[in-house]
Amino acid sequence: MDSEREVPKEILHQIMENANWAPTHGLTEPWRFKIFTGKSRKILAEKLMCTYLENTPENAFSQAKMDKLGRNPLLAPVIMAVCLHRDRNGNIPLVEEIESVACSVQNIHLTASAVGLGGFWSTPKILETNAIKEFLRLGNEDLCLGLFYIGWLKSNENMPKGNRTPVSGKIEWCDFVSD
Repeated sequence: MDSEREVPKEILHQIMENANWAPTHGLTEPWRFKIFTGKSRKILAEKLMCTYLENTPENAFSQAKMDKLGRNPLLAPVIMAVCLHRDRNGNIPLVEEIESVACSVQNIHLTASAVGLGGFWSTPKILETNAIKEFLRLGNEDLCLGLFYIGWLKSNENMPKGNRTPVSGKIEWCDFVSD
């Protein structure tokens, strides 16, 4: 992605408007997004590296992983922390709330792609730490489910080709005949 080419606020607003129309059981609308642009991306990168350093045992530490955590937020002009605001009543199962947030992210990805933006969802394990929850100002029951990167492709780059196995191997037709 071209980290220097800004995404206009109007486009980001439309992306977020479409995200807001994801399916939601019980109308809890659990999706929340913390959007990092400009200099705030560097603050995010520093927090990710610091949290990794503080929460990784010495025998599991990887300099390459820490470097990646510091580099990735600077590679895209927009990074969204994908958060789940948990239903305070607990009426909706957590898995359904996660699925709803995932549908919201799908809407983000589809809208971004439709206007020519690239996007990808990253889920580093350190997002589960209390330090990141505090940094993002999340409640005790809330979660950060990943970072979604959005940006324009560099001028000399082409959109990566998608690669999937045939859908026929993923479908079972259940045409049952009743007596």
